[in-house]
Order: sequence, then C-alpha cells, then structure tokens
Amino acid sequence: MFAMDEDEKRKADYEAARARYHTTTELIADAQARVEPARWDYIASATESETSLKRNRMGIDSLALRPRVMRNVANTDAATEFLDRPQRLPVLLAPVGGIHTFADGGAALPARAGREFGVDFMQSSVTEPDMDVVSAAAGDHWLFQLYVFGDLGWIEDYLRSAIDLGVKGFCITVDSDHYSRRERNLIRHVDARASNARGRGDPKWRQEFDWAVFDKIRAMSDIPMMLKGIMRPEDAALSVEHGVDVVYISNHGGRQLDHGQGTIDVLPEIVDAVAGHAKIVIDGGFLRGTDVLKAIILGADMVGIGKLQAMAVGAAGEAGVHRMLEILEDEITIDMKLMGVNTLAELDASYLTNAQPTEAPSVFSTFPMLKYWGMKGQDEL
Repeated sequence: MFAMDEDEKRKADYEAARARYHTTTELIADAQARVEPARWDYIASATESETSLKRNRMGIDSLALRPRVMRNVANTDAATEFLDRPQRLPVLLAPVGGIHTFADGGAALPARAGREFGVDFMQSSVTEPDMDVVSAAAGDHWLFQLYVFGDLGWIEDYLRSAIDLGVKGFCITVDSDHYSRRERNLIRHVDARASNARGRGDPKWRQEFDWAVFDKIRAMSDIPMMLKGIMRPEDAALSVEHGVDVVYISNHGGRQLDHGQGTIDVLPEIVDAVAGHAKIVIDGGFLRGTDVLKAIILGADMVGIGKLQAMAVGAAGEAGVHRMLEILEDEITIDMKLMGVNTLAELDASYLTNAQPTEAPSVFSTFPMLKYWGMKGQDEL
C-alpha cells in the first residue's frame, strides 16, 4: 500500500472531522479529554477570581436577538471584508500564545485551516513555529501580534521581518504590562509562562511602552497597525489620533486584569469613540454564531476566536479548526436567515435588546450539552 501524500492526508483528516464533529460541543469534549490538565487550565480558565471571564460571557448572554419575519432570505451570505481583503466570515483566529502546546505543528495548524477556509489567522509572537513557517501556512490571511519584550530596535526587527514575509496587519498587545496571577496554574504549581517563553525578554519594555514609542513604530511603515487590549473609549480615541488602523477590544479572555468589564459591554462606547476612523475587532468569550452576530450588530467589524480555536486544535489539529469554522458558518448563516437578513450590513440595533441570562456565566455556560459527555462544569475544572 502506498503512503498518502500530505494533501491527501489533510483531505482525509478534514473528512474525518466532518464525520465526527457535528457541533462545537463535541470538539470541546474531545479537547478536554486529550489536552494535559495544566494546558487546559491555560485556555479554559482566567485570572484570580475569574470574574472578567465570567463577565465576558454574562455580557453576551445579557443580549437577546429580535428577528424579523416574512423576508426573502434565499441568498444569505455571511462574507465580509477586512483590511481590504475578502473574508468568508466576520471572524478571525485570534492570537493564542500557547497554542503550540495543544498539538504538534503549533500555530501552523490553525494558520493553514484559516487560509483553507478563508479567514485571517493572527500569530502570537510567543508561539511556535517560526514566523516564516506560519506565514507560509496562512498565505494571504496572515496577521502578526507582538508582545513587547525589547527596545525600539527589537520591535523594528519584528516589524521588518513580518513585512518581508507578507504580513497583512501588525498588532501590538498593550494590556499585559505584568503577567497576571492565574490561580489554577499556581495551585498546580505550574508556571504557564515556561512553555510560552518564545520571544520573551525584560518585562520593563512592556511597562515603558507608551504613545511616544508607538508613534515611532507607526512612522516606520504604512502597514495596517493594530492595538490589542483596548477597553476604554478614551484609549480608542487616542488610538485613532495616533494612526491606529484597527482598535482591538480585548481583556485577554479575562486572563489579565481581574474584575474588569466584559468586552461586549464596552463595545458600543468604543464604536462611538472611533466614529468610523478605524476598524474594530473584539474578542472575549465569543463561542457561538449568535455571539458573533451580537458583536456585529453593536458595531464590530470582526470577532476574534481564541478559546474555541485552541480547543479545536486540541481536539483534532488543523482539521478540528477547519471544522470549527464550518460549524460557526452554519450557525451564523442559519441565524441570519432566522433573523430575516441576507447580509451582515442589514443588521442594526433594532435586532438586539437587553435580556436576562438563562445560565450562570462560565467559560462553558453556552454549551449545556457538555453534561451528556460527562464533562465537568467550569467550577469543577
């Protein structure tokens, strides 16, 4: 028997994932069964009391959709554009620093899945493999995110390397001036930073990073520039003033500052502050098609998928991420039809209202069927 070549194996893996996974619930259950507990804690938990994580979910669940009926929805299309390039969904694969610990191949797996599906992948500077490998896997869908661990010359080296490799957008994370206290890891006596040490250096550079430094970076290139970790309208407005092309709303999945607001709760005021002068990306607990649509209604251009991406990698590698995106597309398309719209542009504030959540918030509260797999609740993990 002849061995399959790489493309044939990839196709077989994709077909196997389609046959096995009909829901993202199944992907999550498989991921928890396969991922080592300390690594699972890295992606499924948060900082200290995990209040920020819960508020991400609470904010999303405190909004209800208001559908229209008797509309012709025979031609529903969830496609959009981001940074002047077509995207199959209003979703990007968010940077996850430790994703290389979830499967052999690391960041190249979701990068290739994103390219094959047709959405952007953002590589974290503290993940593996190298930029040249991941950029080749992502093709025209490669974005790069940098943690600042060096001086201006160090940052410029990363920027120039990314540009030479064809990056479509360069993102700097600004909400990580100090590594947070992640108690689940501390209780296990595990240093989560040890397996995410790539590209790290003196943390003082993060703490000294300010608008004056950013202005020098902005002047180096006309590549689309993003700032990730914006949570207040004042900082969003300053971002626009300093030439930022994409304001990235994020509280690091609740894994940096505890007792912060949920990201979707600050989205409307940041949209107002930006006033159309920059694109807006948001992440923080977005796990369902309905979650994505709520953010789009409130003014986001793209929604970052981080936790679910890592879980899909843990469950089935590249094929798991591609299948996760297919399921999200199915959810979003069905939801749009049931809401009475054919395009994302038709959605406006009339399709959304405040509502009482039906579940206590947790990282998995939107997946009630997990109990049928015998999976533990978030409070027991």
